[in-house]
Amino acid sequence: NLYMKNIICFSGKQYSGKDTAAKLVLEAFPSFIRIGIADAIKLEFGKRNNLTFEEIEANKGKYRTGLIELGNEGRNIHPDFWLNKIIEQDKNVIVPDVRLIHEAEVFKAAGAILIRVEASFETRNKRGIITNTNDLTEIELDNYKGFDYVLNNDGDFEELKKNILPLIDFLKEKIIQL
Repeated sequence: NLYMKNIICFSGKQYSGKDTAAKLVLEAFPSFIRIGIADAIKLEFGKRNNLTFEEIEANKGKYRTGLIELGNEGRNIHPDFWLNKIIEQDKNVIVPDVRLIHEAEVFKAAGAILIRVEASFETRNKRGIITNTNDLTEIELDNYKGFDYVLNNDGDFEELKKNILPLIDFLKEKIIQL
């Protein structure tokens, strides 16, 4: 691994539980930080505007236009600008929101471990209102063969906590101990 640190990425459809799974893995690996792809933009926006991440989160509406402009500015410099910002962190990183093949491939090339969180439509529909089911961000990774691990999350939170244990063991074998 060129970067000598670890990147763990989660992918899954709306309400599959990828963020919840990422949080459970984060608890097991406290040396990691969570940075979503959108968070990389917020962190940079905060630096430029002397705002904390929390201030931006609390006032997203107020800063939305600036965040969109900054996101576009970065992508105009390089299509992978924000993905690279995450990869360049000098910490172990968990990315909870990989949605496209290109994102998966960029992280994989940087040595990331890719985890797919699966849950049936019925289960996901009970957890929240599912929209844009045919959007690329929902379907592009459906048949992707590059995942290192598939986590079933068709049950409740207690079941997920049980299902996460073999994943944590798998990650302990894969992670570079620094």
